Amino acid sequence: MQNLSVANRLRELKPGEPILDWPTRKRVALGQLVVLGYLHEHCNPKIIHRDVKAANVLLDEDFEAVVGDFGLAKLVDVKKTSVTTQVRGTAGHIAPEYLSTGKSSEKTDVFGYGIMLLELITGQRAIDFSRFDEDDDVLLLDHVKKLEREKRLNIIVDENLTNYDIREVETLAQVALLCTQQSSASRPTMSQVIRMLEGEGLGERWEEWQHLEVIRRQDYERMQRRFELGNDSIYKQEAIELSGGR
Repeated sequence: MQNLSVANRLRELKPGEPILDWPTRKRVALGQLVVLGYLHEHCNPKIIHRDVKAANVLLDEDFEAVVGDFGLAKLVDVKKTSVTTQVRGTAGHIAPEYLSTGKSSEKTDVFGYGIMLLELITGQRAIDFSRFDEDDDVLLLDHVKKLEREKRLNIIVDENLTNYDIREVETLAQVALLCTQQSSASRPTMSQVIRMLEGEGLGERWEEWQHLEVIRRQDYERMQRRFELGNDSIYKQEAIELSGGR
C-alpha cells in the first residue's frame, strides 16, 4: 500500500510528507466502521478481527483505507456470542474481558475501534510511557477520560492538525469512550455506532455514560479511602505491639 498504514501517517512522518488531515481521518473512521459492521453482522460465519488498531488500517495511493492483518481473526458461528482463545493482540488495544477471560466477541472489536478513534483524534499511541514524566496516565484511554472529566477535551487533538471542526472531534471522542466501556454489554454494536454518528441516540447514551462514570469514580475513591484507612490501622497496631514489653 503506497501510503503504508494510518499509524505510519500519524506518528512516523518523514520530512515533507503530508499529514493526515481531518477529512481523511473522518473517512478512515467511517470506513472502518462500515467494514467491521459488515464482518460482524453480514458475514456467515461472522468474523472477529481481534486486532483493530491504526497500524492495521492500510492506505492506498488515494488515501483510501483498507482493513489489514487478519492473522488473528476468528470465524464464529452466528449463533454464538463469543469464542474462547489464547489472548493475542496489542497492549492498550485489548478489551478487558478478553484479557481476563480469553473470550473475544464483536464487542472486543468495538473496544479496539474505540481506541483507534482516539488514535485518529490525538495522533498518540495507545500506551505511551513518556506520560509518566508528566504524572499523566500511561494508557491513552485513561488519559482521555481524565481530560474529559476536567472538561479539557480540546487539548487532546493532534497538534499536527490545524483545520478541524471541534464539534466533530467531540462527537468522535464521545463515540470512542462509549465503545471502550469496561462492560462489554454496555458497548454499542457497530450498527448502533453508525446510527449515533447519524444523530440517533448519541446524546442519551453519552448522558448515561457520564452518570455511570461519576458513580464509578466515587466507588473507586471510596474503596481507596477504605484501603488507606485499613493500612493506617495495621501500622498503628504494629506500632502498639512493638512498643509493648518484651
